Amino acid sequence: MAGPPDAGELSEPLRGVGTSQQSPRWTIPEPLAVCEAHGLDGAPITLRRHGNPAGPRLVLSHANGLSADSYYPFWSLLSDRFDLVLYDFRNHGWNPVGDLRTHNIPTFARDNALVVRAIDRSFGHKPKIGVFHSMSAVTAVLQAVEDVGFSGLVLFDPPTCAHARESQDIKAMARQLAERARKRQDRFEMRGELTERLHRTHAFDRLVPGTADLIARTTLRRVVDGGTGYQLCCPREYEAQIFEQLYSSAVAADIKKLACPTKIIGADPTEPFSFLPSVDLNEMVALDYDFVPETTHFLQLERPLECIALMLSFLEHRKLV
Repeated sequence: MAGPPDAGELSEPLRGVGTSQQSPRWTIPEPLAVCEAHGLDGAPITLRRHGNPAGPRLVLSHANGLSADSYYPFWSLLSDRFDLVLYDFRNHGWNPVGDLRTHNIPTFARDNALVVRAIDRSFGHKPKIGVFHSMSAVTAVLQAVEDVGFSGLVLFDPPTCAHARESQDIKAMARQLAERARKRQDRFEMRGELTERLHRTHAFDRLVPGTADLIARTTLRRVVDGGTGYQLCCPREYEAQIFEQLYSSAVAADIKKLACPTKIIGADPTEPFSFLPSVDLNEMVALDYDFVPETTHFLQLERPLECIALMLSFLEHRKLV
């Protein structure tokens, strides 16, 4: 069974320069249980259980290129109350790198249906609330149209579009993100190099202190081809390929068709890197939309308390918890 990137090293002393030296160290606890789901092609997907097994169950995943562990500043605040099941999409995080040809949104949606069944099989059947961000959010929408699996969904800043203007915006953004991903540095002598790079990147200016280091530790693994240093858990070509599919996936993700109660929590719509709801909200019986002021696309890692407050208000109002 696969393990976390650099298992046993996630608590090593922080080595770096600049602001990261003063940042707190996020230490992810050992899971209560670990098991494996498999895609239709046999690709392994590692499930981890955290939190309170007696509580309501939340299922959490991540955005393109990240890992579920990267969101620890968010989900750690839920661990006393909720039964948390985390998983990374294939070719991310704890999972090994497989065939690039199967690294696509339709495969992810099929994987998700199998993940839901594996959760019930391994941890016992009870209602599940999906808590997803960006790539995993749009995948959950595509999955839920075919195979509900969840009693409710909370989707953070999902890319969706239904009108010509939004479609062109998403298409241009997807092309730019793919180009940047292909130029991304993919090997580092030390994880601190990626930490410092994130500190210098405008898109990550508002992260909770210590999160840049956490992202570096949860998205890099030791080089496996005999070299030294670290490489991206999700290779840059894989990340770029998903960004290229962002436009078609956003168009296909019809949130009006969702049968389960759904909450969208977006980034501040006045910020340059956020996705707006782009269908008529009056048409959506199952959808509730809100946003967190002064946040970007990475809102869960910038204002986790505010994100959780909006999520809990929705879940309690709908009597899902």
